[in-house]
Amino acid sequence: MTKARNQRDREVVVKALRPFGTSIFTEMTVLANRHGAVNLSQGFPDFDGPVEIRRGAAAAIVEGPNQYAPSHGVPEIRQAIARKMKRFYGLEVDPDQEITVTSGATEAMCATLLGILETGDEIILLEPWYDAYPPVATMARARIRYVSMKPPDFVLPREELSRAFGPRTKAVVVNNPQNPCGKVYTREELEFLISLCLEHNAFLIADEVYEHMVYDGRSHVSILTLPGSRDCAVSISSTAKTFSMTGWKIGYAVASPKLSRAVRMTHQFITFCGQSPLQKAMALAMDFPDRYYEELLADYTRRRDFLCEALEDLGCRVFAPQGAYYVLIDIRSLGWDDDAAFCRMLPEKAGVAAIPCSYFWKDRSQGRELVRFCFCKKDETLEEGIRRLRRWRS
Repeated sequence: MTKARNQRDREVVVKALRPFGTSIFTEMTVLANRHGAVNLSQGFPDFDGPVEIRRGAAAAIVEGPNQYAPSHGVPEIRQAIARKMKRFYGLEVDPDQEITVTSGATEAMCATLLGILETGDEIILLEPWYDAYPPVATMARARIRYVSMKPPDFVLPREELSRAFGPRTKAVVVNNPQNPCGKVYTREELEFLISLCLEHNAFLIADEVYEHMVYDGRSHVSILTLPGSRDCAVSISSTAKTFSMTGWKIGYAVASPKLSRAVRMTHQFITFCGQSPLQKAMALAMDFPDRYYEELLADYTRRRDFLCEALEDLGCRVFAPQGAYYVLIDIRSLGWDDDAAFCRMLPEKAGVAAIPCSYFWKDRSQGRELVRFCFCKKDETLEEGIRRLRRWRS
């Protein structure tokens, strides 16, 4: 009886993943729902993308077939991605050999790292990072080296980064534009990263899901446009953010045939394939005229400016983002110095949910003064959130 009880009580989650626990995004959304809070924490829109995309999916479901799609994506979307890479970045990409469609960008990252990392290889993560990167690298049995960028400017620390490279360095992950801090990497910073990877025979994995949300006249530099990148870099992106359809989970990886083979080798054993009707609908979306992308940027610029100005009016020190759709504040300007305590208090006391940024650093003493609000919400949602924060502050 005792042996059976011990078997039931034994921890079954593998030791390497236990420290990560439940995602902070899940925790904050649960708190938001419990207290009826305005959810400015998890980065999903509270509106759906264009109705034309949804109608396209409905038509594709009716017309069929509704069977397994090709593992690396239906031809329509791979060809659309190739056109997109040519249209926005001037890149010629082979849709049959260099594009792999995945179940979201996170799966693309997972498939890439599992495909290229051997046990004991080292991977460099730039802090603050999106919270999926360390667990995925851990599942690949890699050793993680962290290089921290400091607020408020989050400039790439070149000397520290150079020292982080060693004989076992296999990959570096860069998120551009960067969640949560909204940093947009300069061409010079990316060229420096590429040069280090070429020098050390390492790969650069670029998560570029916010590529069309870059503000104030800046330009997004796709990693694959840089000299030397085609043999050592993977560009990962997604349709979720660009077309406000996060629930469809359609991401993709673009890389040379050699690197794409590594992505596809693992992808086929993770999800095998995505949903062909949704992929076909997104192929139509990616060919939307320039006006769509211009209006998307204009709408998010307006929302960014509204939220930044409103938070400043509340007495917050605000870090306006260069890209993506998140705003950071320094909670010390509100008399707090513990981001986790602040964010656990906020849904109940103020009726608003946000994300504590220390969860994006390995050493959680870093970033504990920063809290992230997202502005991928309807105008009325943002306005209600500010009303509640103003009432709480007063």
